[in-house]
Amino acid sequence: MTDPNNTRPAAGEAPGASRSRLQRLMRYIPLIAPLLLWSVPCWVLLYAGQHWPLPVVMTGTALFALGLVAMPLAMVRGHGRRQQDWAAIVGDTLLGSMWVLFTWSVLFGVLLRLALTVAGVGDGQDRARIVTWAVLGLAAVLLLWGYAEARRVPRVRRLEVPLPRLGVGLDGTRVVLITDTHYGPLDRARWSARVCETVNSLEADLVCHTGDIADGTAERRRAQAAPLGTVQATRARVYVTGNHEYYSGAKGWVDLMDELGWEPLRNRHLLLERGGDTLVVAGVDDVTAESSGLAGHRAHLAGALQGADPDLPVLLLAHQPKFIDRAAAHGIDLQLSGHTHGGQIWPFHYLVRLDQPAVAGLSHHGARTLLYTSRGTGFWGPPFRVFAPSEITLLVLRSPQRSASS
Repeated sequence: MTDPNNTRPAAGEAPGASRSRLQRLMRYIPLIAPLLLWSVPCWVLLYAGQHWPLPVVMTGTALFALGLVAMPLAMVRGHGRRQQDWAAIVGDTLLGSMWVLFTWSVLFGVLLRLALTVAGVGDGQDRARIVTWAVLGLAAVLLLWGYAEARRVPRVRRLEVPLPRLGVGLDGTRVVLITDTHYGPLDRARWSARVCETVNSLEADLVCHTGDIADGTAERRRAQAAPLGTVQATRARVYVTGNHEYYSGAKGWVDLMDELGWEPLRNRHLLLERGGDTLVVAGVDDVTAESSGLAGHRAHLAGALQGADPDLPVLLLAHQPKFIDRAAAHGIDLQLSGHTHGGQIWPFHYLVRLDQPAVAGLSHHGARTLLYTSRGTGFWGPPFRVFAPSEITLLVLRSPQRSASS
């Protein structure tokens, strides 16, 4: 086996040469990715043996070329300095559509052509044209379904979470998690109100929002976020920042959530008490906060737990699942996170997994720490969810002492 720590640069190569080449290559990825997204489906659907009439080929090629140019331009105008909502909608929709078309051109198109060849169906041109229409049809169905999934009020996902250190007085505590609402260019004020109605029907003791409220400033998205002020909880409503707050005025969002009656847990905690037992509910800023340049913003777990009894169970809100390493090192009982969207559009979750330790659901870390990763309540960017449904999560906390006392 080769020890990577003993790897040396080749003779005559400067020590940092390999790394600098990799960094230069990474700069070209934003250029290479759109080219692949548009050129691969263009080839599969138009040029891979179909022999379409010349007007069809020319028209199709022109449309792909137009999309290749229009998508990045719209993305820049929509998400750059200008923040033009119409451009963001166009760019995001093109991005999501081409991701689906690219994925299924590669996967379904290749497999279908192989199956048709093995079955001896038609000649090469017939098989190529069958593949084209099948891929276009499947992509259209997935995009229509994905759009409906993205715009619907999320289903409620219910699960019981045993916490060994939880006192019997807190057994049955109902925690509702919403996250990644991403209020943005598509006005979802009505959707937001319906989400809050669903949350209220769950009769929560504690309601948590783990960040990425919106894309845009609090002033700009206030109407969509306003229904959050109607959310009800018997004990508390708590919130932590996500990375997208730091793209659009985090202080404004912290202030607005405070105004709406939510408690921003910026590296601090509160106590939830019931039946003589206590749960520490803590929160930290997103891990990107420190690089934002905002004074006092950083993910500081020790500060969040300062003054808390170390023998008490801790529920931690942290936007990104990768904070779990620090949480486990501190013996946190349960961390609630979002950020991943469950991948949002299959198979993007494989790329998410390269950056995060979990994509969705409940997972174990360290000696006693649990992590629950929500697939998110809204969507970012492309208005589609394909094989990654949104959710509102109801977690019922369970104490192992309840069976002994009953």
